[in-house]
Amino acid sequence: MQQQATKLAILISGHGSNMASLAAACRDEHWPAQVAVVIASRPDAPGIARAHELGLPVETLASAAFASREAFDAVLIERLDALEVDLVVLAGFMRILTDRFVRHFAGRLVNIHPSLLPAFTGLDTHARALAAGVRLHGATVHLVTPELDVGPIIAQAVVPVLDGDDAATLAARVLRLEHILLPRAVRWMVEGRVQAHSGRVVVEGIDEAQRLIFDSALPADFGQRAGGSVAGTFAGQARP
Repeated sequence: MQQQATKLAILISGHGSNMASLAAACRDEHWPAQVAVVIASRPDAPGIARAHELGLPVETLASAAFASREAFDAVLIERLDALEVDLVVLAGFMRILTDRFVRHFAGRLVNIHPSLLPAFTGLDTHARALAAGVRLHGATVHLVTPELDVGPIIAQAVVPVLDGDDAATLAARVLRLEHILLPRAVRWMVEGRVQAHSGRVVVEGIDEAQRLIFDSALPADFGQRAGGSVAGTFAGQARP
């Protein structure tokens, strides 16, 4: 019997580059999944046009039109349930979700955050990383829980902080790896490989090294010593 396609909802608020990389991977790698909807929380989000260009179904649910987070989330839940969505991906969705929303989609709600969690939760992660003087920064894909940015980690990407970096250059370096990291982690979710136990994620059939991506600007042996994959080769690795 043919596996029924997993219905994905991708929620965005801005440019939608992670949404585009996710949708392209789903299409090009022939996942047993389909993007059922892209929902933007801002009517002026550039990602709306990007989704249309990709031929994706797009809806706008303007958060500014609602009196409270609770009211917004109630309508969002209703819409996602009506579409019978299996998995919800927050791809630059600039909303703090209510406990009701998170619990409704528990285990089916994934976020990408631009830092190496648990460091730098919340906003302005790149500027805060520079201010703290860290030498490594990155991105994290995690399951969403009611507490902000502390859900079980599925995968992470690591970049160096270079001399002369500002928030914009650091953000661009991280974003390049986000476009690899998010599709890989969501594919594992679609394939039913991701299981959370006692606050930690196990990815069935996936080597632990594949859950780490390292930027090629790091020393040549950094990824090997740390037990991860270099960004230049990760995308081409055979999938189990």
